[in-house]
Amino acid sequence: MESAIKYGLFSLGESRIQETEIKLPQLANRDKAEVHLIGHLQTNKVSKAVKLYDVIQTVDTLKLARKISQIACDLNKTQRIYIQVNTGQDPQKYGFEVDNLLEKVEEIFQLSNIIIEGIMMIPPYIDMDEKYRNIYTQTRKIRDKMVSIGIVSCKNLSMGMSRDFEMAIEEGATHIRLGTALFGARA
Repeated sequence: MESAIKYGLFSLGESRIQETEIKLPQLANRDKAEVHLIGHLQTNKVSKAVKLYDVIQTVDTLKLARKISQIACDLNKTQRIYIQVNTGQDPQKYGFEVDNLLEKVEEIFQLSNIIIEGIMMIPPYIDMDEKYRNIYTQTRKIRDKMVSIGIVSCKNLSMGMSRDFEMAIEEGATHIRLGTALFGARA
């Protein structure tokens, strides 16, 4: 985290709560960093996540959103979140299914102590062709639809990683996840 800030990166993604718990206390410039949880969040770790992260990008169920709202309320915090959508219908990925998503998001929007700031999506690992690009296009349209129904805080799109970030940016990504490109593969 410290090296990322040193090189001018201030929106930092972490995928593991246990690692963030170790890194954050050592971060000299915490006030400069916006720390995002980009890894799957289990409900039994919500309390730690709400305490650690400025933004939780991986809200993938109503149950999880309700728990985040409850914990944030207890901590007198407004938790910024992204809704994780499984636009690519990958059984290996987490996220809300596209069907009836808006009904669920409207319910999350009504929860106290939560603000929906964006959509997050991890595509399936398939060829990067027009079908792949269409997954990004669909995700952008979902975000646009959310804004059009009154969730105007939902401005961000977190999609694209080291392999495909250029296509994601072309399709409207505001946040890309470049861990491997910047820091190498995990050991």
